[in-house]
Amino acid sequence: MSQSSDTPDDADEEKQLARSEAPLIEHLTELRKRLIVAFAVIAVLFVGCFFVADSIFLFLLGPFERASGGIENVRLIYTAPQEFFFTKLSVALFAAIFLAFPVIATQLYMFVAPGLYKRERRAFLPFLLATPVLFIIGAAVMYYGVLPLALAFFLAQEVQGAGQATIEMLPRVSEYLGLIMTLLLAFGICFQLPVVLTLLARVELIGSETLKKWRKYAVVAILVVAAFLTPPDPISQLGLALPLALLYEISILSVRLVERSRRKAEAQAATQA
Repeated sequence: MSQSSDTPDDADEEKQLARSEAPLIEHLTELRKRLIVAFAVIAVLFVGCFFVADSIFLFLLGPFERASGGIENVRLIYTAPQEFFFTKLSVALFAAIFLAFPVIATQLYMFVAPGLYKRERRAFLPFLLATPVLFIIGAAVMYYGVLPLALAFFLAQEVQGAGQATIEMLPRVSEYLGLIMTLLLAFGICFQLPVVLTLLARVELIGSETLKKWRKYAVVAILVVAAFLTPPDPISQLGLALPLALLYEISILSVRLVERSRRKAEAQAATQA
């Protein structure tokens, strides 16, 4: 007579999950509730951020200030009466979503947590915490390192001098905001690479040996992504490609730790069987 391999804790959790099963309409109602909370927080933060949108935009001018040698050298223009107003709306929305991310992530976790085993919830939580940390690190690399160098490269193309036509870079406020928002999102999302690959390793879709074999293809893919997401200058492209290559190597180490932990758990289960 065969014995079940489930532990008493697993059996208890199976019963709890069975009791928590609900019709589709209840899941949709729960999802709606979570979305309402998230959107309400974003709306409140959006109103608050709009009143300080000028200060937020001045903060986003930091890379331009460092590239040009001081705030007195920073000049931006807008060419339509409503342009700066809509730019401030975009700034407020971007800042509201950024500040609301902990609430959004918490609501997502609260929605999926009832359908997870306790050990799965423990495994999922570190990734939930690592996501904003890696996003902020990626955004900081762009803000303090890559973008000032890229803007300095573009400013070096200006032509000024006696007897010459003056060719000066005067970016529009909307164009500058679009550039920095695109780069913030690009760097923040690309820095999630270790989280994505480690999660794939946990569900046994990839392994460390596979990632090693894919290394040369990954380098090509990283260069393509960097060329697509950043402005057409070598500084910003290398500024994204080099950290991504490093993160890929870190991902291999992280996947190896996942595999080692899985083998250890399987060995313990075999010993107890």
